[in-house]
Amino acid sequence: MAGRVIVLLLLVAVLGAGGILWFDYLNIIDAKAVLSPLSRFIGRQERSQPKTTPEEYLNLDAERLAVRIEALNLRNMEVDTRQKDLDSRYGEIEQMAQELEERQKTLDERENSLRAQAADADSRDRNIEENARILNGMPPERAVGIMSAMDDQDVIDVLRKSEELARAAGSTSLVPYWLSLMEPQRAAELQRKMAGRPQSL
Repeated sequence: MAGRVIVLLLLVAVLGAGGILWFDYLNIIDAKAVLSPLSRFIGRQERSQPKTTPEEYLNLDAERLAVRIEALNLRNMEVDTRQKDLDSRYGEIEQMAQELEERQKTLDERENSLRAQAADADSRDRNIEENARILNGMPPERAVGIMSAMDDQDVIDVLRKSEELARAAGSTSLVPYWLSLMEPQRAAELQRKMAGRPQSL
């Protein structure tokens, strides 16, 4: 019976010492302070340990919260970095869109200008044809008198259109006769320009 009591006492002592060491590891109690009377009893000098306040005891919830806050901070930093990248890419895309819009405006302006030039060319061609028909219907002397007041390029355009109309109608062109009625110097200049410039001009 006495042996069992001794064994149980030893078991209690071992469990108590283990519990004290475990609580000391968790920083719930100070094992050295608890065991200091026993250390003095067996003649060992007590080692000094800095005193801690109750506020300094480990709080597992606070540690978990701190870990979560640190994880959230890291996530926020990552989100901020991604947001900066997205803002930078959005700025590049917006700049490209503006450049494309400016290019489109330039192309539209060029297209409108070409259409206006084509319309002007069509209108000029119709005017030249109408003038040629009117001059062909006039007496040659009067027609030459009107052409003498016109610019060289306008006269050349009318003469060419008159020849074109005569070929289309299968009739004789009045252009050689008109040139013969003009002043020789003016007629020579017109013939030189007509020979030196392409038909499109």
